[in-house]
Amino acid sequence: MSEKTSPLRPVIRRLSGHVVDLIAAGEVIERPAAALKELVENAIDAGATRLVVALRAGGTDRIDVTDNGCGMTPEELDMAVQRHCTSKLQDERLVQIRTLGFRGEALPSIGASARLSITSRTSESDTAWCIRVDGGVITSPQPSSGPVGTRIVVTDLFFATPARRKFLKSPRVENSHAESVMRRLALSAPHCAIRVTLDDKLLFDLPEQSPIARAATVLDTTPDTLIPLDEERGHIRLSGFACGPAKTRATGSGQFILVNHRPVTDPMLRTAIRVAYRPVIERGRFPVMALHLKVPLERLDVNVHPAKTELRFADEAEVKALVIGGLGRALGHGSSGGGIHASFGIRPSRPSISYPPRPDIPVDAPVQASAPATLPFAAAAPSSRLSVPSSEYVERSGFAEQDVGFTPAARPPQPVPEQLDPSFPLGASVAQVFDTYIIAVAPDGDLVLVDQHAAHERLTHERLREQYASGALRSQALLLPEVIDLPRREAEALLVRAEDLSRLGMDLESFGPGSVLLRSVPALLGTKDVHGLLRDVADELANDPDLDAGNTDSFSNRLDAILARMACHGSIRAGRRLKPEEMDALLRDMERTPRANTCSHGRPTWLKLTRSEIERLFGRIK
Repeated sequence: MSEKTSPLRPVIRRLSGHVVDLIAAGEVIERPAAALKELVENAIDAGATRLVVALRAGGTDRIDVTDNGCGMTPEELDMAVQRHCTSKLQDERLVQIRTLGFRGEALPSIGASARLSITSRTSESDTAWCIRVDGGVITSPQPSSGPVGTRIVVTDLFFATPARRKFLKSPRVENSHAESVMRRLALSAPHCAIRVTLDDKLLFDLPEQSPIARAATVLDTTPDTLIPLDEERGHIRLSGFACGPAKTRATGSGQFILVNHRPVTDPMLRTAIRVAYRPVIERGRFPVMALHLKVPLERLDVNVHPAKTELRFADEAEVKALVIGGLGRALGHGSSGGGIHASFGIRPSRPSISYPPRPDIPVDAPVQASAPATLPFAAAAPSSRLSVPSSEYVERSGFAEQDVGFTPAARPPQPVPEQLDPSFPLGASVAQVFDTYIIAVAPDGDLVLVDQHAAHERLTHERLREQYASGALRSQALLLPEVIDLPRREAEALLVRAEDLSRLGMDLESFGPGSVLLRSVPALLGTKDVHGLLRDVADELANDPDLDAGNTDSFSNRLDAILARMACHGSIRAGRRLKPEEMDALLRDMERTPRANTCSHGRPTWLKLTRSEIERLFGRIK
């Protein structure tokens, strides 16, 4: 009988420096876009005011970053490619971190898994110096040619770690990630001119810009559609620019968040943004914005992850309240700004025949038509459906039911006043088209189109919301109290918030371990599926103890759906003919009412056409 052999005991050993570098590279350099991010952050930290970035095959084949920053000496180049060597930390504490980088891991990690070349020159030096790292093997710095600044070229990324290279996506996908990184960094450094090419195709070439101009460029919009923010809470400041609820995306790719100029993807901040926009956008859509939080350095921990995109705040509740409140106040203005510009996919083509100007007629002379032009709305509907109001502004807060079916008396068209009151941004009503849309002229001369049902739906919704906010929501007692079994953690989360839930119309008490007794529900919500509602609220409160019960998605979405339904049924309908005074009163109410740019379902209530946009439609300008 053979003896049973005991397994070999594992022995602890020290890993080689090369293996340590490869492990670190896997954490820091997740994909080509991560390497690009580290290189560009180093350039910005070096004081660059001009950056040129070029990628091939999504950065897998080549990453080329050139800056005009302060440059490095040969001795600094030699240290820069070694782990944990950095110029960013001036003491041994990780508190006063004012730069984007500070860990000293990026260049060694890139050099361990790729072929790295760094050419740099300081303003005091007569020559540039170049150092090379090939799969972790360092070559001493050699004299080279080059201007003041630094150029870093990375080729064959992950050739030393084939397992990581095998899992990279296609060049198109990697280019998409690189583009996202560059847009975020461009937003964090508006003082820096940046040119980016992907496979020799220009992505963007941005000059030095003001913060609002850079935000408009990155968000792909115009400065006049951005809503500025500037809020403070304690020692924390929130600034930046947000797009109105009419500009949304199917993903969160349009949300750019900076914390102390550092681009981050913090889940808590994204949750706060979602809560703030929830009343004004459709479910499943994501807002577009560029926010900047300034937080005291001692109240922020950026040393959470090697990628430095995740943070920890000393007081998350304070930060969340500032973001929700600041965005809510910015979105809470009436229809006095953030206009929604109409866009048309079809542009009229220019005629292929050109007519030489007649010498007796000036080029810009108006054309005298032989017959009145047929207006689009006149051709689409009988002339009796066009009602032209007077230009007087009438302050009214509602619409009487006895006005339904009003047929306007025939009257001559009234001219729009030459000087419109600038305090009325939506201007003077001119006509009603299809008994559904109001045409108005704004004080700046732009054309405004209003959907009367969508607009009044939002006005009614906000009045219902005010009634709800004015006091405790009326509750409806259940004939038989409901016993709801929950996991102990979720039941305790509900009981901790029992007082808040009572103000919302839900009275509950403990009913043994893991169970609660529900005695009443909000009257607006009714008794349908109270089990599901309470379970969803409990789950959200258990996962986010700082969340107010009224701000949970489960409760707010259910309540908002009821309020929106009530507002829809209580609003003036499409197809109802309005009096001239009613049209003007509706415009004035929209200017005063919070969130009046969109209806309760997130659709726009009004559109604006500028003169240039109209002239482009007619082919007068390109």
